Amino acid sequence: MEGVTMTEKIYVTKKNGMRALVLNLLFLAAAIACIVFGANGLSEADRSGEGGILGAVLLVAGLAGTLFGWIPLCGLKVLKPQEALVLTLFGEYKGTIREPGFYFVNPFCSAVNPAAATKLAQSGDIQGNVSQAAMTALNGINISTGAAETGKKISLKAMTLNNGKQKINDCLGNPVEIGIAVIWRVTDTAKAVFNVDNYKEYLSLQCDSALRNIVRIYPYDVAANVDTTGDGQADEGSLRGSAEVVAERIRQEIQGKVRDAGLEIIDARITYLAYAPEIASVMLQRQQASAIIDARKMIVDGAVGMVEMALERLNEKQVVNLDEERKAAMVSNLLVVLCGNRDAQPVVNSGSLY
Repeated sequence: MEGVTMTEKIYVTKKNGMRALVLNLLFLAAAIACIVFGANGLSEADRSGEGGILGAVLLVAGLAGTLFGWIPLCGLKVLKPQEALVLTLFGEYKGTIREPGFYFVNPFCSAVNPAAATKLAQSGDIQGNVSQAAMTALNGINISTGAAETGKKISLKAMTLNNGKQKINDCLGNPVEIGIAVIWRVTDTAKAVFNVDNYKEYLSLQCDSALRNIVRIYPYDVAANVDTTGDGQADEGSLRGSAEVVAERIRQEIQGKVRDAGLEIIDARITYLAYAPEIASVMLQRQQASAIIDARKMIVDGAVGMVEMALERLNEKQVVNLDEERKAAMVSNLLVVLCGNRDAQPVVNSGSLY
């Protein structure tokens, strides 16, 4: 976006909308009165044969007043808190009104908001009177096709973009489905309107791009020999275990892409994360196998420790003297008992030890 120098400037005007409205209504009332008196004057002139010039003048003035008197009404603008209005005059950017109030501006100024008809999914600018049948979904963007635009005002509120789930390959090539929610707001109305064609669509597409760039750096779960920080050292970063870090990197990535569009990314959060359906069952089996191996390892470690303790105690108490062959048999039996999946069935030896 090199060469773009458009920055926001405040439109200098007073909150004199009520005064302008009252004066304009008085002017229209006077114009109507001129039409009435002019028409009466002409009718009397027809009957008496004189005095028609004044009536004609009043009638023409009244008609001209009513014909053009509505033009100043186009300059009345009402702004609520956290709203802005970008004004242009014959194609030239004149400024932005940010403060709430009732304003009167140049009636030939027009408000500009190319994203007025674009509705972001789960965003505060969705209108409740727009039916789902009149909306066309494009990933996270809903574009109104049947409803009229509700206005050219730009919302300065913090809004939420839920860009929907995407299928992306992680750094190991495993397809995962991930969705994010981005909290954003407009900070520079001039950049948002003039630097990009449609700042809402632009934001949605940049969220997609940033999400793919960051997810490709991380594995779904902790994996060996994977560097996610770029320092050349393997670490334990993962999409599942480092959600806060991943979300912050996604936020920074999006912010870097939309800064020239006058947008601020307040926060980004992962709302959905799972393996893609085609590998979900296989990955579940792998996780189960890994859990079983870890559990078996713990059981074996504990069993070996218990066998060592048993042999040491028998040796200390001198309960029985065992040669190496009998020790091996005892160790084998104890390990079978301690590591088995089922309860052992005891066998009583009533004969000699040897």
